[in-house]
Amino acid sequence: MNCSIVIALPKIEDAKKIRSILSRYGFSVTSVCNTGAAALAGMSGVDAGILICGYRLSDMYYLDILDNKPDYFELLLLGSRRVIEEAPNSVITVEMPLRASDLVNTVDMMVTQLDRRLKKLRKKPKKRSKEEENAIASAKLLLMERNHMSEEDAYRYIQKNSMDSGTNMAETAQMILMLLNDEV
Repeated sequence: MNCSIVIALPKIEDAKKIRSILSRYGFSVTSVCNTGAAALAGMSGVDAGILICGYRLSDMYYLDILDNKPDYFELLLLGSRRVIEEAPNSVITVEMPLRASDLVNTVDMMVTQLDRRLKKLRKKPKKRSKEEENAIASAKLLLMERNHMSEEDAYRYIQKNSMDSGTNMAETAQMILMLLNDEV
């Protein structure tokens, strides 16, 4: 997966050093900044990714960013032991001063988790449109009237034909409607 990484730290030089470390290990850093507003802007319009953030930026704290970040972005907080102990459980943390190996391993783990989460979302069936729902309902009614099927049997008939033909249920329902309406 091509995961976008945004780095937001109070000192832009530190953010650039972290970008350099991550780039050496094959990670693509999309944006480097030192304000929360710039971090939020860097995350908008991107499919998914990770925000590597310090505890306090010049215009907001990490909790403000956490509340306003897109759902498809994960937050990695870099901070002292005290900051890490106070962080919510939902926030992944790396203690400062950080070791490059800790950072790289943590980012790699986060990319893997994010990739799994996005694959799971893509596998969910798409919501049917109103027209598709109407086609399925009409086909069921027609099958129930003409073939004296129960609603459940009509639904299963559409579903089975859909799987057998390799088309979605809405297309199968439209084909059934066309075939049964042509018989009249």
